Amino acid sequence: MSKLDHLVAALGACRTIDLGQPYYTGMPHHPAHPPFLYGLNKKHGDYVNPGGASSASEGLALGAHVGTHIDALCHFSCNGLMFGEVDAASAQSYAGGLERHTIDNVTPLLRRGVLLDIAKVAGVSALPTDFVVEPDHLEATGVEVRAGDVALIRTGWGQYWDDAAKFISQVHSPGPKLAAAQWLSARGVFAAGSDTAPFEFTPSPKMDVHVHFLVERGIHIIECLNLEDLAASGATDFVFLAAPLKIRGGTGSPIRPIALISEN
Repeated sequence: MSKLDHLVAALGACRTIDLGQPYYTGMPHHPAHPPFLYGLNKKHGDYVNPGGASSASEGLALGAHVGTHIDALCHFSCNGLMFGEVDAASAQSYAGGLERHTIDNVTPLLRRGVLLDIAKVAGVSALPTDFVVEPDHLEATGVEVRAGDVALIRTGWGQYWDDAAKFISQVHSPGPKLAAAQWLSARGVFAAGSDTAPFEFTPSPKMDVHVHFLVERGIHIIECLNLEDLAASGATDFVFLAAPLKIRGGTGSPIRPIALISEN
């Protein structure tokens, strides 16, 4: 067998788990970002080809940070500076977006992923609104986090996706504060994600975790994941696969993330 044949065989022995949430009209969205809008602008039968064929198509409108998505490093600045001490004011325009650390420069993610199931550690289906994820909780998962990993924190809030008011909860949700973020950054993760809209514990007036990851350490953030099927599988490490759209000047992008786990 060739190397490609071996690779295809190995992939064929894996189970794929979808980590993305569905898009639909009325879905949850952070109030700092626009909603998802959908409209069927051409129905079957509106135009019929001579052979009897017709097609349907829709129009979409959404923000780059709506639904399951990844943040580019240029999404945040602090005291006027983005990651690498890049001056934000001189590197942005309404028409062109950002000029540095943009989403179109983020290569497709094909990395080791790890699941840090904090809801399981706490013995609950979903963490309460005021639950702060601390380093001790991350340690208690028993999962080894390595440099270059995509570390995913499960709060259980992915179960609330079809209840927009509950999911957003006036932008009040569980998650890590700065100490837990520093625990992850000390281990050199490439990206960190969760099943909530803001990732970090919210309310967070200073957005300390976003600043630490995106501005200080150059770590991407992934939000609004669906981690329920992954948690049910029992897998704590897996292959994480996702690709952002190549939006020039973009501060983020929707993604369709997938976990590959061994059936054995």
